[in-house]
Amino acid sequence: MIVVLAVVAGLATTATIMLKRAQPILKGRVVQTLQTHFNSRIELDDFNVSVMRGLEVSGRGLRIFAPEDVVEAGATAPIFTVGQFSFRADVLGLFKHPTHVHTVHVSGLEIRIPPRQMRKAGVEQKPKRKIEMDADEIICTDSRVLIESSKPGKDPKDFELKQIVLRNVGRGTPLNYDATLVNAIPKGDIQAKGTFGPWNPESPGDSSITGTYRFDHADLNTIKGIGGTLSSAGQFGGQLNRIEVSGTTQTPNFSLDSANHPMPLSTKFKATVDGTSGDTYLQPVEAKLGRSSFTCSGSVVNVRGQGHIIDLDVDVPQGRLEDFLSLAVKTTPVVMTAQLGMKTKLHIRPGKESVAQKISMQGHFTMAAIHFTNPETQDKVDEMSERAQGHPDLAKAGADDVRSHMTGRFVMDDGRLRVDDLNYQLPGATVNLVGVYSLDGQQFEFAGKVTTQAKVSQMVKKGWKSALLKLADPFFTKDGAGAVVPVKISGTKSAPKFGLDFGGKTEKSLEERHR
Repeated sequence: MIVVLAVVAGLATTATIMLKRAQPILKGRVVQTLQTHFNSRIELDDFNVSVMRGLEVSGRGLRIFAPEDVVEAGATAPIFTVGQFSFRADVLGLFKHPTHVHTVHVSGLEIRIPPRQMRKAGVEQKPKRKIEMDADEIICTDSRVLIESSKPGKDPKDFELKQIVLRNVGRGTPLNYDATLVNAIPKGDIQAKGTFGPWNPESPGDSSITGTYRFDHADLNTIKGIGGTLSSAGQFGGQLNRIEVSGTTQTPNFSLDSANHPMPLSTKFKATVDGTSGDTYLQPVEAKLGRSSFTCSGSVVNVRGQGHIIDLDVDVPQGRLEDFLSLAVKTTPVVMTAQLGMKTKLHIRPGKESVAQKISMQGHFTMAAIHFTNPETQDKVDEMSERAQGHPDLAKAGADDVRSHMTGRFVMDDGRLRVDDLNYQLPGATVNLVGVYSLDGQQFEFAGKVTTQAKVSQMVKKGWKSALLKLADPFFTKDGAGAVVPVKISGTKSAPKFGLDFGGKTEKSLEERHR
């Protein structure tokens, strides 16, 4: 037994010495194999081999550069950078074809893919020698993928991978993945699993991808100007540069900082995503805000160093005005309620300002069954309707509420809503106005004219006032109407004030501002 132990010890010592001398040779072969495969420069800071528990290999500081032709085109940074790696294999696995290893651990991996025109520079070259190795799984932690864009002004698309597990690697078939990606804006983790590949190194965008995802507890407060907690789930498939995505989102407390009134928002969507640039093209998205349903379609495009440009076509066939006012306007309660129909083009420019300051809209709307929430305001509307119909005796507080109708064109930007060609109809009268309303509720200014069914003298009770006003009837009677009276509406927040605008000074000043 002593002799056997001595022999074993001698063999172990000999193996250790041989392995120590063999490590530089093995390192050189690994570097040479990678150089042959990638046709590029390879740097490896450290490389270790152990046979104490089977074959164990570890290393750090691996850098794989682009082929020389691609480097000459401008891609000077390493295309692969590995902080640390290690794997274990059975000794018998070394004699298999291809070489088989069990689990590979990688940390600090960064893959930097040059723009398409740079990659094309290295396409015309000799066939690469294939690395004859496959792995049961590769576990990567604290990694990222950077895809450089060939479009001027585009930031690299940065995918931060908290952890990703790849299975069936190197077997010439799509590999399986189970990944946790860190989404920067809105902040949160995305859990995804599916298949990827085979990888197309000359044109990564043509690589196939499928999967399902979950995105829970995403903090929308990381986007300046909006708030809430978003959850989303869905599925996707296609090529990396054209991924078809479908899914749903739920945000029970969505808000804008212009109002800070949380509202429930849910969506069901289909979209096409360019995974190499992050550009997203929305098919009609079905959304619901509060109790109002609407659809939108458009694009979200990345702009280098600035953020995203969002362009959407929004259609609200039959919504509730109060839902949208509650979301966007600080006034409490909202100025009015109504049935809302609207079509608008929405644009959000890139920048560091809040969403309320960056957003702009242009479109037209209809509102039916309008009711003012301030009782005094509604009473004035009711009284105006009775007088316009020639019923001055009924024009008093507490009269039956009238439901009015409104149409108009609008432009919203810089936190203000400007309305052109507003047509407001109520029993006995039609109101035509232009004006502006600030989203913070501090400005409410409209001017125009009221066309009534009754004459001016018929709008007051019979008596000396009515008799005196008959002298004025001819001055107000126009185009077959009983009277045409210039008016203005001004005030702040939920207390607008009505008045006359003889001379049309307010209307003229508003029109000049619009121009």
